[in-house]
Amino acid sequence: MNSALLEKYNVPAPRYTSYPTVPYWDATAPTAEEWKKTVNHSFHQSNDEQGISLYIHLPFCESLCTFCGCNTRITVNHGVEMPYIMALLKEWSLYLELFETTPRIREIHLGGGTPTFFSPLHLKELIEGITSSSQVCEDAEFSFEAHPGNTTRAHLETLYSLGFRRISLGIQDFDQRVQEIIHRFQTYEQVKTTVESAREIGYTSVNFDLIYGLPLQTEQSIYHTIARVKELAPDRIAFYSYAHVPWVKPGQRKFTEADLPVDYEKRKLYELGRDQFKAAGYIEIGMDHFALASDSLYRAEEKGTLHRNFMGYTHNYTRLMIGLGVSSISDSWYGYLQNIKTVEEYERTVNKGELPIFKGHLLSKEDLILRQHILNIICRYGTSWENPSESCEAVLQAIPRLHEMENDKLLHLREHSLQVTPKGRAFLRNICMAFDARLWAKAPTSQLFSTVA
Repeated sequence: MNSALLEKYNVPAPRYTSYPTVPYWDATAPTAEEWKKTVNHSFHQSNDEQGISLYIHLPFCESLCTFCGCNTRITVNHGVEMPYIMALLKEWSLYLELFETTPRIREIHLGGGTPTFFSPLHLKELIEGITSSSQVCEDAEFSFEAHPGNTTRAHLETLYSLGFRRISLGIQDFDQRVQEIIHRFQTYEQVKTTVESAREIGYTSVNFDLIYGLPLQTEQSIYHTIARVKELAPDRIAFYSYAHVPWVKPGQRKFTEADLPVDYEKRKLYELGRDQFKAAGYIEIGMDHFALASDSLYRAEEKGTLHRNFMGYTHNYTRLMIGLGVSSISDSWYGYLQNIKTVEEYERTVNKGELPIFKGHLLSKEDLILRQHILNIICRYGTSWENPSESCEAVLQAIPRLHEMENDKLLHLREHSLQVTPKGRAFLRNICMAFDARLWAKAPTSQLFSTVA
């Protein structure tokens, strides 16, 4: 990649798992009644045809990974498991009270934290407590994030028996020096054992999470890590840019900016990884993702049905996604809601029979139009505003912001549409920013987002 081009566009930018992005949600959260109204509206529109998705946040970890930006609670006390699961099931029951018919579950994802912190028995109680009051779609997809260091065969067998077929392993990097500074430890042998056991049991998809731009990473360490990854041949790979936000996550202060590859040096790590993935038969999907041609993520991109939400890229689109658990974010399409961020307050609120509202946002008509354009760009590399329902004043204001990117050959701009070029795919976040009316209306006074590279 041209270093001048990278320098020009390497600015702080949202990752656009939502629009509006979280820092630009309305200052006042929707009331419980306002939120319930949007959930009901979305449920009645889509449950019969699409079903709903559930994201369940399991925040506990036995040790802190210093690179991590997730909402976690560090503890070795496993006595926290059952009270938290009972609170999750109570929260689910609050949503069930809103539905006049049985919810059809198309997708469940267990994220964290470390879902495999929980015992297989407790995970079984959680999932059965949810599915016993629901109808599971025939083509439902259940997935979970797993730490190779504590995922046992009992975890794999129990979750498989409950319908889970996709497993995501947080690898990050195999280099010992990198693992030590980010405090994330797993050996290649542990990962290999977990992958082989999952495939032997019958899991049909294995994902690896890798991160580039971590402290002490070099081209040699990235090359070594990806060589080991290719030996295990996961079905898909998420190759994320490390987001250094120590003002949000103080654990990242264990290392300094001097330890980090930056700008062109960091981008070279990505390009090295991308080239190795492509040589091994992986296809680049959207931003940061790679998949084999046999994977559902690739097939969704080919069909134009790829979707992106707070869980990242998915081949499943459901209008309603409910987030359960501390800090989880729900998406009713017409609104967003984030749960309370501390475990104790979350449990107290839910156990009182109240939705654990921390903050949220109800989308305006303009928000809905811009959201769709950003989704089109980030999932289908182009968008169109030819129809009146696809346009508004904010779309017209975005067009002049695209001209310089067109001059740099990042996109082709026509009267009522744009198409991202292959060169422009590295700058999808920049292109989406042109449509981010809320960001343009109120430029941040401090850094809110990680940089593009």
